[in-house]
Amino acid sequence: MNTKSKLCITHFDYSRLKQMISDYTKRNKMDPNIKDLLGEIERAQKVDSQTIPPNFVTMNSVIELKNLNELEFQEFKLVFPEEANTEENKISVLAPIGTAILGYKIGDVIQWKIPSGVNQFQITNIKYQPEANGDYHL
Repeated sequence: MNTKSKLCITHFDYSRLKQMISDYTKRNKMDPNIKDLLGEIERAQKVDSQTIPPNFVTMNSVIELKNLNELEFQEFKLVFPEEANTEENKISVLAPIGTAILGYKIGDVIQWKIPSGVNQFQITNIKYQPEANGDYHL
């Protein structure tokens, strides 16, 4: 579920995600993705919100993904679990694809195992990144 690319997340996202993981674990909700997410955020480089490059996926970013196995593009917003809503294209960071893209950048290809094999997605655009717009507390 990962690529060789360097992961980069903000200190703000990191602390909120650690808190969310801690809350989930206390409630004994050991979602299989929690472990993956924890691994990803621990190995990511942590940077200040003001200095993260605008081409990296952060929480509340609006991302365009291209499925490399098909010709389809998908656009969605990466959100915390309580805000997830598939009808509004708001995907939880705990969804496999959400965990897979956090901290990656435009151009990165993410391999994602699905029951029928491996899907490859490329991050083709970030239509909105809070930090790039000065929205440091989203």
